Order: sequence, then structure tokens, then C-alpha cells
Amino acid sequence: MSTSRMPAPAPGATAPPPSGSRRFVGRLCAAVTLLPRGILAFGAAAAGRADTGRAFLGAGTGSGGRKESTRPGGARVMGHAVLTVLMGALSLVLAALFVLAVARGALYGFVDQGPYDTSWGGPSRAGAWLVHFAAATPAGCAALAAMYGIAGLQRRMTAPLRGERGVRWALPTVLVCALAGTLFVIAFVRQLP
Repeated sequence: MSTSRMPAPAPGATAPPPSGSRRFVGRLCAAVTLLPRGILAFGAAAAGRADTGRAFLGAGTGSGGRKESTRPGGARVMGHAVLTVLMGALSLVLAALFVLAVARGALYGFVDQGPYDTSWGGPSRAGAWLVHFAAATPAGCAALAAMYGIAGLQRRMTAPLRGERGVRWALPTVLVCALAGTLFVIAFVRQLP
């Protein structure tokens, strides 16, 4: 059996775009790491290393075609870092919601040993498991979709740091999402026994 190697791409050629599943997983990983990346970017910009802060935010270190005098300064990078921290906190709340949906949905029969008399779908274990799975699946999917969207929103928000044209709706959307996440956490904590 002969093994042939794939030819190397021509110099200057770009790699093919990632598949849909790789892009999805990459955005989820980006969403989960927004909080620490925002904190590191803020610290770097506060220490006078705006280019390093831009790199932590995923906005690159190059000038992006800008002249040296028009590159965003430390204050602007710190502002974007603060917004990234807000989105990162929201992403972690959504990640926790996803883990809770998996634990209390798909794994319900393993994490709750019964009795199931007062449980949704009870009194049988199979009925309770099925109902919890059916209720948790949309919540878990919605959490993943929201995390994917937050990673995309952060990319849109930091477009001016890369020298790209920004969108006006990014900042209000970030603030509304942060407020909604805060209200969700407060409501969730208040309902705990």
C-alpha cells in the first residue's frame, strides 16, 4: 500500500475555510474564553501595551492598514476590554446553563436517584427522565446558540480595533445582553431554596 502526501499549498495561497462544525466549536471556545481575554487585554492596555491588548481581544497586533497615528490607543482598547469582560461573564453564565441542562436533562436519571412521585413525568424513572430531557434539550441548544452569537458579537464589536468598519448596533446590543444576563442571574439565585 502506497501512501501519497498531499501537495503543499502554493506560496501565498490561503488555507481552505474551516468546516461548519469546526467554526461552531471555535466560536464556542472563543465565547468561553472572553472573560479572561478581556481581563488580560485591560491589564495590557493599562500597562501601555495596547497592541498586546488588541491581540488578546482577537483584533490582531498589526496596524490593519492604518497609519501609526490613527491606531487605537490604550483607552479605546480598555473600553473594548471592559465590554469583552461583560460578554465573557454572560458567556460563562450560558456555559453553566448548558452544563445544568445536560446534567438535569440528558443525565437526569443518574443525578437524581428518586423517588420520582412529585417529579415532572413521574412517578416512573423513565417518564421523569424523558420529560426532563425534553425540557432541557431546547434550553441547552439555546445556550449554545447564544454563546455562538456572543462570540460573533464580540468580533463585530472589536472590528474598529482591526481597522474594519464597525456597526452601530454592537454597543447597545452588548449592553442589553449584559443587563439581561444580570437579571437572569438575579432571578435564578432568588429562586434557589
